Amino acid sequence: MADRRLLAYAGRDGAPAQVAYRRAGVAGAPAVVLIHGVGMASEVWAPQIDALAAGHDVIALDMPGHGGSSLPPEDARLSDYADQVVALLDGLGLPSAALVGHSMGALVALEVALAHPARVRAVAALNAVFCRTPEQRAVVTARAGSLEAEGRAASHEAAVARWFGAPVPVELEASAAQVSALLASGDPVGYARTYALFAASDEAHRDRLASLAMPALFMTAEGDPNSTAAMSRAMAALAPHGAAEVLAGARHMMTLTHPAEVNARLLAFFDAPAAPFDAKAFRRALGAFLTGVTVVTTRTEEGEMRGFTANSFSSVSLDPPLILVSLAKTASSFPVFSAADHFAVSVLAAEQKDVSALFASKSPDKFAGAPWQLGPAGSPVMSGAAAWFDCTRHEVVEAGDHVILIGHVRGFGARDVAPLGYCRGAYVDVSLGLQALAKRDEPARVGAILEADGALLMVEDGKGGLSLPTGSCLEPAANPRSLRGALSKLGVEGRLGFLFAVFETPAAGDGPPTVSLYYRGSFEGTPAASAGAVLVPLDAVDLARLPDEATRSMLARYLRERREDAFGIYVGDAAQGVVHPLATPAPH
Repeated sequence: MADRRLLAYAGRDGAPAQVAYRRAGVAGAPAVVLIHGVGMASEVWAPQIDALAAGHDVIALDMPGHGGSSLPPEDARLSDYADQVVALLDGLGLPSAALVGHSMGALVALEVALAHPARVRAVAALNAVFCRTPEQRAVVTARAGSLEAEGRAASHEAAVARWFGAPVPVELEASAAQVSALLASGDPVGYARTYALFAASDEAHRDRLASLAMPALFMTAEGDPNSTAAMSRAMAALAPHGAAEVLAGARHMMTLTHPAEVNARLLAFFDAPAAPFDAKAFRRALGAFLTGVTVVTTRTEEGEMRGFTANSFSSVSLDPPLILVSLAKTASSFPVFSAADHFAVSVLAAEQKDVSALFASKSPDKFAGAPWQLGPAGSPVMSGAAAWFDCTRHEVVEAGDHVILIGHVRGFGARDVAPLGYCRGAYVDVSLGLQALAKRDEPARVGAILEADGALLMVEDGKGGLSLPTGSCLEPAANPRSLRGALSKLGVEGRLGFLFAVFETPAAGDGPPTVSLYYRGSFEGTPAASAGAVLVPLDAVDLARLPDEATRSMLARYLRERREDAFGIYVGDAAQGVVHPLATPAPH
C-alpha cells in the first residue's frame, strides 16, 4: 500500500490543520477520493484501492481526528470534514473527483457534493445513515454519550460485534481483527468528536438531497441494521440522479467482507456512460431564474415594425453603455433583427401582462394593440414600460442555436413602478402583495423608507428623535393608524416598491411578537413640516436619533446598499437574521 503523506491547510477560522492521505493509481486519470467511517483510517480501503487504481487516480484520506490527520474542532461540524476534502483537492491540484464514503464518510461525501457541486463528478454513499427512527436515534445518541464511561476496549468490542456479528464468523475473523486494531490505535478524542457528530447528522441532508446535481449511488448491506436498505432507497428516491443497491448476505463492513461485489458495483457506477443531455430538464432548470419580461422592437428602412417578447435580456457594460438580447435562429423575426441597425428593449411593468402576451403571439399587427412611441435611435418603445433602452447595433454574436444582439444604448428612460416578473413558466408579481398584508391579524408595524432627490422622508418627534413613517396596518388612508393614513397626515402619497425588511420584535409580556415590515420606495407631494415631516439628506442621517437598535440597523443597511446599488431583503428578528439579495451587481 502507498505510504501516508501529509498536506497542510487552513481549517475553520484559519486554524492550521493537516490531512493525511494515500495516493495510488494512474496519474492524470479520473480522480476518486475514498472517505472512511468513524474509527477507521485510509488503510481500510486497501481492497478498493487495489481494484480502482488500474484506471483511476485514487486518493484515500484520513478524516479529521483519525490516522495522521489533525483533530476536528471541539464543536465539530460536517462542514469541517467537507472542507478537509476540498482542501485536499485544492492541494493536489484536482478540479474535481468522484467521492466514495463509507458510513460517516458517506455523510461527508454527500456534504461535499451538496456544498461544492462543481468539485464532485459523482458520489457513492456506502452504508449511509438517513433519518433514523426515534429508537435508532436514542441508541446511537446513548452510545455517543457513553464512550468514555464504557471505556475504549468495551466500546470497540461492541462495534466489532455490530459490524461482523457475535461471535464473528470464522471467514470474517481476519477482517474483524483488522478493524479491531484500527479502533484500538485511533485517537480517542478524534473518535469521540466524530462519533458525536455522526450520531447527530442523520437528517443533515434530508431537505437538500433533491438538489444533488451529480450521479449518486446509495449502496448498503442487507444485514446492516443501522444503515438499512430502506435508508438507501429513501435517499436514492430523493436524489434526482440517484440509484440504490443492496448487497445480499453482507453486513456493515461490506467493503472488507465483500470487496469483489463492492468493487464491481463501484467500477460499473464510475464507468457508466454519461446520461444523454436532457434539453427539457435544462430548460426547467433555467426557468428557476427569476427574470423580468421585455419587448424587443425594431423598425425597418421600409417603415415595417417588428417585435417579440423575451426574458433573455441583460446589461453588458456601463462604458460604453451596452445591453444584450438573445434571439433564437428559428424565430420568425430572426432575419429582421439579425440585420437591423437599431433595436429597442422595453422592460414591461407589472400591469403589462397583456402587452407581453400580445408580442408573444402571432398577431399580424401587434403594434395596433399597445401604445408606443419612437425612441431617439428610431425604434419603437412601449408606453407605460418600467424602463426602455433604444440602441444602435454594436455587435451580433453567434452563440449555438441563438445569436446575441448587443446594443449601444442611445437613449433610455425609467418609471418608478414594479416590473413584470417571470419564473418557471409563469408571471410573478414582484411588488408588494398588498392584499395579503392588509389582512394580517397579528400585531404589526408597517413602515416605509421613502426617498426623493437624495433625501429620506422622516418624522421628528419634537424631543430630538427621528423615526420612519409607520402604521399598525397598511391601509386605508382614512385610517390614521395605517401607514397610508400616516403618510397622508405628513402631506405625501407613498409609492411603495420592494419589500426591504421583515423582522419580529418580542412582546413585553406573554403576547405574540410584533411583526415589522418595511418597504422602500418614493413619494409625491410636499412634506408637511407642521406634522413633523422632514427631509434628511442621505449623507446626513443621524442613526443615533432613531428610536431603537432594530430600526438603526435596518436603516444603516439601507444607506449602505443604496450606495452600492445592491438591495436585499432582511428576514429575521430584531436581533439577527439573513439578508437575501435581490440581485448581484455584475462584476466590472
